[in-house]
Amino acid sequence: MEAFSDGVFAVAITLLALNLVVGGPDHGSLFHKLLHQWPVFAAYGVSFFTIGIIWVNHHALFDLMNRVDRPMLYLNLLLLSFVVAIPFATTTLADYLRDSGTSGTTAGVLYAGVMEGMSLSFTLIFVHGLRTDLLIAAPPPEERRAAVLRFGLGSVAYLVVMLLSLVGPVATLVGAGLLAGYYVFQRTPDAPGDVPGI
Repeated sequence: MEAFSDGVFAVAITLLALNLVVGGPDHGSLFHKLLHQWPVFAAYGVSFFTIGIIWVNHHALFDLMNRVDRPMLYLNLLLLSFVVAIPFATTTLADYLRDSGTSGTTAGVLYAGVMEGMSLSFTLIFVHGLRTDLLIAAPPPEERRAAVLRFGLGSVAYLVVMLLSLVGPVATLVGAGLLAGYYVFQRTPDAPGDVPGI
């Protein structure tokens, strides 16, 4: 399962780079063309690190499991379905990053919505692991609710990022970038209750 997931993560993170294009030599300098493409580079940077963080946390979470069952495989597929949608959402957001109107808001909601789906899927994987004793050392029953709430904080945070879309698509990207930065510096979990989520 992890080998398959790693392949999907690799494809998704590679697809992000397909939008990194600059026109060939003509009128205007390469520097100005690159500068004009800032939305593409900004969206790429945030999404690249987000997918990388998902991959790191995916390994951290599944290292805490002694086995996987059939429902877990399907929950993992649900997570991966959102991961492979990130390049599409990234390209759309980059295309509308300068648009402060309805289309820009829609692009922001789409981007944050894909991230929200990914985060909820991650939480469902964690919850299923707790309920079916797939985790090697699950927290005691009285601490499980708190562990799920801690793990699911990313889902709440991505709803806030979605609300930022009402301000504009740049606010969406900044919010997603700040959230990615938070998870970059989140310590590596060593027990199920410590898993940071995404």
